Order: sequence, then C-alpha cells, then structure tokens
Amino acid sequence: MKKTPSTARRLVVLLAAFAILAFLLLAPMPDSLKTIRGAVLDEKGRKALACLVFALVLWIGEALPFHISGILVMLLLAFLGVQSWPDLVKAGMGDESVIFFVAVLLLAAALAKSGLASRLIKPFLRLARGSTRGAVFAVLAAGAFLAPWITALAAAALVLPSAKAILEAEGEKPGESRFGTAIAMAVAWGPLIGACATPAGSGSNPIVVRFLAELAKVDISFVQWMALGVPLTLVLLPLGWLILILLFPPERKRLRSMGTATAGIGTGAAPGKAADAKQPDNAHPSARLSHGEKGVGIVFAVVVVLWLATPLVSEWIGIKLTVSAVACLGAVALFLPGVTGLSWKDLASSIDWAGILLIAMGVALGTALYKSGAAAWVSVAVLGGIGALPPFGRLAAVAAGVLVVKVVFSSNTLTGTVIVPLIIALGATLGIDSRLLALAGGFTANFAVILVTTSPVNVLPWSTGYFSIKDMAKAGLVFAPFVALAVALVFTVLAPLVGL
Repeated sequence: MKKTPSTARRLVVLLAAFAILAFLLLAPMPDSLKTIRGAVLDEKGRKALACLVFALVLWIGEALPFHISGILVMLLLAFLGVQSWPDLVKAGMGDESVIFFVAVLLLAAALAKSGLASRLIKPFLRLARGSTRGAVFAVLAAGAFLAPWITALAAAALVLPSAKAILEAEGEKPGESRFGTAIAMAVAWGPLIGACATPAGSGSNPIVVRFLAELAKVDISFVQWMALGVPLTLVLLPLGWLILILLFPPERKRLRSMGTATAGIGTGAAPGKAADAKQPDNAHPSARLSHGEKGVGIVFAVVVVLWLATPLVSEWIGIKLTVSAVACLGAVALFLPGVTGLSWKDLASSIDWAGILLIAMGVALGTALYKSGAAAWVSVAVLGGIGALPPFGRLAAVAAGVLVVKVVFSSNTLTGTVIVPLIIALGATLGIDSRLLALAGGFTANFAVILVTTSPVNVLPWSTGYFSIKDMAKAGLVFAPFVALAVALVFTVLAPLVGL
C-alpha cells in the first residue's frame, strides 16, 4: 500500500506551506506582473492565488488529508477576505454536485452489496475465450463498462477480485509475471478510461458540469456528455489494451485453467473498500437472482433510463428534472420497503465521505479563484500562447497540459477544481470560446495513467504487487500522448454535432 508520510515530513510541509503563503502575501510584486495581456491581478486575486499555492503545497506534500486541507484553505479564503465564509460554504456544501456524488456512491454500494455488480462483470471476462491477451482486454472492458455508472474507484474495487482470481488460477506470482502486470494495470486503466463516458464516472465530472453551468453559462446534458465520452472511451480502450500487451506481453498465448478462473469470478468488494471482501452469498454463477439483486437492478435501470431521457421527461412532467435529482430519486428508492432489503447501515460504510468533502471544498476554491480574477491571471500567464493555435491544436495542448498537471495531483477532483476555472477564465481574457477547451480539460482530468499515486484507482491494483510504480510510469508515458490526441480528435469531430 501507499506509504504514509512521517510526522516530521508532514510538519516540514505544513511549515513550508505557511512560509510560502506569507511570502506570496507580503512580498512586493512588480507592476509588470500585475497585468498580463489585460488580465489584472488585484489584491483580492493575489490572496486567492496565494491560497491556491498553499493548498497545492499541502496536497502534493500530503501534510494533511486532502479534504482537511480543503477546509483549511476555505478558512484562509474567508480570513483573508477573498469571500465571506457563508458564501464559501454555500458555494461548496450547498452545491448540487455534492448530493449527486453521494447518490451515485449509494447506488454503487448497493450494486456491490447485493452481488449484482459481480454478475455484470462475468460476461466481459468470459470474452477472453481462453486467451491471455483476451483476458487483459476483458478486464479493461469490464472496468470501463462499470465506471461510467458507479465511479472509477468503485469499478476498480469490483473488478480487482475477479482479476486476482484469474491470476491465482494461472499460478502467476506478483513481480514475476508480465501477464500479471498487464492484468493488474488493466484493473486501473479500464475504470480510468471509462470514467469519462458519463458525468457519474468520477468525482471531477460533476464539478466540471457545475463550473461550466455556473461560470460559462453552458448546461451540459447527460446525453451530450455521453456523445463525447462514449466515443472517447471506445477509441482509447483498444489503444490502452494494445500498449499493455506490447509493453508487457503475456508469457503464453492461452490460459491454462480458464474454467477455474471464471469459477472464482464474482467476489466483488464495496466501493472504496478492500478488494478481499467476503463474496456475497448470491454471487455464485449458478445462483438465481435474489430479491435484493432484482430490486437494485430495477432501481439502477430506471435511473440510467431517466438520466438518458432527462430532457424528455422534464418536458413531459412540466418540472425540470436534473441529473442529480434523478440520482437522488434512485438513492431514495433503494430504501423503500420491500424494494431491496438494504439498510442505511449496509451502504453508508461504503461511501467515501472524504471524497464528498473534497468535492465541496474544490467547488468553493474554484469559485473563489474565478470570481477574484486569479484564475484569469494564471491562465493567461501559463496558457496564453494557445490563442494562436488552430482549434485542434488548442484542444491537444490543453489535454497535454492537464496530463502533466496530473503528475503532481493525487486526485482527479483536485485537477478539475484547478484546471476548469482557469481555462474558462482564459477564454474571456483572450477573446476565444474556451467552453469546449474547459470541457476537454475536465474529461482529461480522469486519465491518471502515469503515476500510481495520482489516483486511488491505481493504488488498489498496485497494492497486489503485480506491477511497480516504474511499470505504470513507463506505460503511462506512452499512453498519455495518445490520450491528448484522442481527446482533441473526438472533440473536434463530434462537439459541433451535439451542439457544443
């Protein structure tokens, strides 16, 4: 597992963060830097920028838990007068994306607890048809299929036990098997690739939707997002598979014990929990659907249909039905008498409450950066040159920039929090339409494919010992340029067709 920083290191990082904060607040700033290409950094913007740098030092140095660092930064923003505390809390804790993420995690936990998620994985793994390379693709596809609906982390937690069952049945030893490396990395890459397919795929996606609506006045529907996300997933899935089998070619072509491997499939773990959780009693391949599985399946199916048909349903009932409202409706339905038999206690322990807090803090920080003018100043200073590029070049440059930023951020949510407001502000300053650029940046924030530490989705399979940090970095550096080009290509071709 990822090693926790020592107390001494955490104290040093904390002291360094406060020292840097003080320097940025008190050091004289040349007038030539206060205005860049028309973007002005006033005193309030400077304070917001100092708070952002303070947050980045804490997040990168892991001096405090990410969500606790976020609360501290909110307090600093209020203390320094960037925004009032009530406004900051309202911007974050009162934001629609927070309740949306809670509801999605409840649905994911219900799928895992009932055993239904295990059944959804099995057809993908049977696609291997006894081929080792097919098994790698099957694991990738299973994660990519689940992630859009229940978040990437939940998908990785559910696919990992099945992948381990295959490797154990084949007698693959951690650290000694290229096939084991490819399979274990597929557990991470599949959900990361699939996370961009819908707004429910990760914690950063609802933040992107929220920022575009609030800051750029662009409402992205569930179907519009999918019209870009699904093709991007379909393009990157075979590319990711090809890179894995070329860099880590399996030692043999055929699986020696596919029957045993598939028999072990179905030991799903709850989202965010250890992957060795006890197998549900109803997860055996020959078992009939239980009452709980049927109930969860019906609720989940209804939620997905309503997500896809939200505009039509809203027009039919005469009430605007948002994506988050539909998710909450599904979460409530799980607990109706006789529907699933699941209790709040069954599901609450599986929810990543720290992630929910982080989303709330991220929304508050991103809003403060934008409204203070700091986002415009930073974006022009860093990305101002992309204004001279053609549309495809702008998209590719933004995607590549986000992938570089991902190397230092240990959270997709943090990446979306920082990047999207900057890009939106950039457009207003340079006089270009940056809405599509911001959306592309938000999509790319999901691809934490280079370093293990940049996402808990990677840490789960890495903890099995089948691949090293070096293995993932090698493969990720090869994959990243293709991700940037694929994002640029899909957005250039399809965005005009879906009205974006």
